[in-house]
Amino acid sequence: MRTAGILLAAGSATRFGSDKLLHPLPRGVPIAVQAARHLKGALGTVVAAVRPDAVELSRLLRAEGCEVVVCANADEGMGASLACAVRASGQADGWIVALADMPFIRPDTIRRVAERLAAGAPIVAPAFRGERGHPVGFAARFRGDLERLAGDAGARELLKAQAAALELVECDDPGVIRDIDTPADLG
Repeated sequence: MRTAGILLAAGSATRFGSDKLLHPLPRGVPIAVQAARHLKGALGTVVAAVRPDAVELSRLLRAEGCEVVVCANADEGMGASLACAVRASGQADGWIVALADMPFIRPDTIRRVAERLAAGAPIVAPAFRGERGHPVGFAARFRGDLERLAGDAGARELLKAQAAALELVECDDPGVIRDIDTPADLG
């Protein structure tokens, strides 16, 4: 099974006050680069969706081995970015969709989601203490649905409509529910 990692890195980050995806973590690695490293380490193939003006972010993600796709309509929201990345992923048999502002997800957790997807689960997500987290894995049968996404909700409506198909994988990784929206979230 060829599962592609999708890194959604095309948000505007208005609550952070600066370009949060380039903001360094305590060891100096930019937030989005750390998220990309974990996804790439677990899956190998990663397509990163970025905004048209994200020149430095694009350069850094390419240096990490990601295929970077510029989403011309990124301003339409996360759904548009996800659709753009899925279309650019070629003939993948499934996708693990990760958010670039979630750099604390362990590669082992991503691998566990990918393993469940490869074993036949239609949609898979990790859970920490019962709370669904990220990344979310989608089987190939959802390609059309993912390619038609628009707006800012991302795949939320698809997940709601396919709730019975969602398999949760309980894990001890708090990174699956920890995103960075403001500088205070780094503490």
